[in-house]
Amino acid sequence: MPNTFTQKETSLLQDLKKSEQLCVDKYTKYENNAVSTELKSLMGAIKQQEQEHLQTVNQLLGGQVPQVGGGQSGSSKIEAKSAFYNNGTPEYENDKFVCSDALATEKYVSSVYDVSIFEFKDPAVRNVLNHLQKEEQTHGEKIYSFMDQNGMYS
Repeated sequence: MPNTFTQKETSLLQDLKKSEQLCVDKYTKYENNAVSTELKSLMGAIKQQEQEHLQTVNQLLGGQVPQVGGGQSGSSKIEAKSAFYNNGTPEYENDKFVCSDALATEKYVSSVYDVSIFEFKDPAVRNVLNHLQKEEQTHGEKIYSFMDQNGMYS
């Protein structure tokens, strides 16, 4: 039986859909604009997960509550120090900007999920949103780790 949402819940899902579409668009640009291969790979992997998030939100909007689980758990630290960088070069500054913008995006999207989780009455939907938020937080952790390992986070 399809789930029926309140007007507020539907509005929150629409906001999440816009946020996830923006993430897909941004990570596509991040992947294309990153200079180091390590960062290109990281941005591409996150883009794929953002596409999955968008599909999940679309399923919710369609009244379906998808099963979530597995995926990302435990530590998400990455060993991605790039031998490519020399601090202060245009390549370094470009990738530092890409990472900084990506991290700010993850902070914002995680906060949208945080508000939404508290506004849904259905525990199964809250579980789905909580799962997606945890994945957004893991994206942020991976970006932070990359930045930290490459001297970009100050």
